[in-house]
Amino acid sequence: MLRPESGAIGLAVSGGPDSLALLLLATAAMPGEVEAATVDHGLRRESAAEAHGVAAICAALGVPHTILTVTVASGNIQSEARRARYGALADWIAARKLAALLTAHHADDQAETLLLRLNRASGVAGLAGARARSVVPQTAIPLLRPLLGWRKAELAAIVGQAGITAAQDPGNADDRFDRARLRKALAGAGWLDVPAIAESAAHLADANAALDWAARREWAECVSAGGPGVTYRPQAPRAIALRVLTRIVMQLDGEEPRGSAVARLFDALAAGRTASIGNLVARPGAGGWNLAKAPARRAPKA
Repeated sequence: MLRPESGAIGLAVSGGPDSLALLLLATAAMPGEVEAATVDHGLRRESAAEAHGVAAICAALGVPHTILTVTVASGNIQSEARRARYGALADWIAARKLAALLTAHHADDQAETLLLRLNRASGVAGLAGARARSVVPQTAIPLLRPLLGWRKAELAAIVGQAGITAAQDPGNADDRFDRARLRKALAGAGWLDVPAIAESAAHLADANAALDWAARREWAECVSAGGPGVTYRPQAPRAIALRVLTRIVMQLDGEEPRGSAVARLFDALAAGRTASIGNLVARPGAGGWNLAKAPARRAPKA
């Protein structure tokens, strides 16, 4: 099992079979070095009871446990829930002075996410699978995913053999959710090799990291500030230039743009046309592409 070099570790345990298996495996591998937290998003009536169920399991195992209650902002519920969850877990890790956060992402998660995003025409960044080692978003806290080589059924078997009843994922049987429909389709497609698909997602994660490295180099060599906004003199292939443009837009406008909007911006600038994105205007010129805040509109005369 992946583990930090030293110090106790924190586990994100939702109460589902995947995270409970992680709890059992980590407790067996590192007795006395594990703490757990359950995030209650408050989005379902059952969530509080499930969090207290995890607390009871942890008490029986002698594992310190904390329930983290969060408020999910309006908007994209899944995205905002993820943001709130990782924010609460990061605060908990820091407060408890734990060495890392472990989550229970597994091979089936990798394969499902890759297939879902292929169906949405995602690029390399969207198709990249979760990495075994990364950091909690917006922090330097190590984020470890030690179960990426495990199948969901294997993890459920561990929990079942321990005589523990796991909470049910409410999205598993609800056909309103794309992932639920995909799981049903995969269950009847024995010709698909889930571990191989998950491995492809890992390869794409490596490719995504390489593109990020190249984009940082392109930024250092080809982006300059001065005068109005930022000037970019693109030298790299399109995939890298798109990442540089995304970073410029985020720096100037404060929000991450949609990938499709950045692609349209690139195509317009490459064709020599002025274009806009968010609150910015981008103009091609002999010295490169200049992106700056759009001039404020004058109020109409009374």
